[in-house]
Amino acid sequence: MTHSKVDRTAPVRRKAPRSIADAAAAPQAPLFTTDALAGRRALVTGGTRGIGRAIALALARAGAAVTVTYAHSETDAVDARRELDACGAADAVRQCDVRDSSAVAELFTALKPAGGVDILVNNAAIARDAHLMLLSDAAWQDVLATNLTGPFLCIRPALRGMIAKRFGRIINVISPAGVTGKAGAANYAASKGGLLSLTKSLAREVASFGITVNALCPGVVETPLVAALPAHVRAAMLAEIPAGRTGHPEEIAAAAVFLASPAACYITGATLAVDGGLMTA
Repeated sequence: MTHSKVDRTAPVRRKAPRSIADAAAAPQAPLFTTDALAGRRALVTGGTRGIGRAIALALARAGAAVTVTYAHSETDAVDARRELDACGAADAVRQCDVRDSSAVAELFTALKPAGGVDILVNNAAIARDAHLMLLSDAAWQDVLATNLTGPFLCIRPALRGMIAKRFGRIINVISPAGVTGKAGAANYAASKGGLLSLTKSLAREVASFGITVNALCPGVVETPLVAALPAHVRAAMLAEIPAGRTGHPEEIAAAAVFLASPAACYITGATLAVDGGLMTA
């Protein structure tokens, strides 16, 4: 058998890059896998029930070590701890009122020896609904303190470690009320609208450090509160949802895992609505 000679003096033809971006050494985002968050540490505020618990469990199943916080209910905390233990989550459930700057500082000090926080999900929120002219000072201040100041207090210490690692995922859970407003809940809408603006502003500040900051916007989700609504109220809500049904906490959690995963490394300053088309109706 004969072999043809290769002319090693001939110039090598190289494929030209399709664009300047192709020529750059951009990181490749792997497809999402069930262990996509292995080695990462996550903190989910208000993570002992409802959407927060679903997010915490989903992050744990994707390989993250997860800490969740709660403010008051010990019963919810016990249940959440049991479920997280079953998932192999490496950390635990910690009591922390996110309105309290000293409590938040203590929480992050406790988490620092284990590696700090790589993924922060600001989920803790309350509602104190009333028409504006009847809204008390306390109802206004409590809602803004929990839903807007709370995320600020958690983001600030989390950023120190994220910037040092040049990696971070911050996910702020907002609401359609923060985009469209909500009659009878101006305090809640203002808090979520403020959190949306904080998300966009912070995304611009920290993108160069490998940190993404996104808003997750659930629609009407099947929680005990929604399930307890009168039939005519539920019917009116469903009529506004193109998908014709309420969402499930696990569907919101799947979106959170995606935003935290390597597959979403080039998404920042975005709002991901998981609402069956509600925001487009």
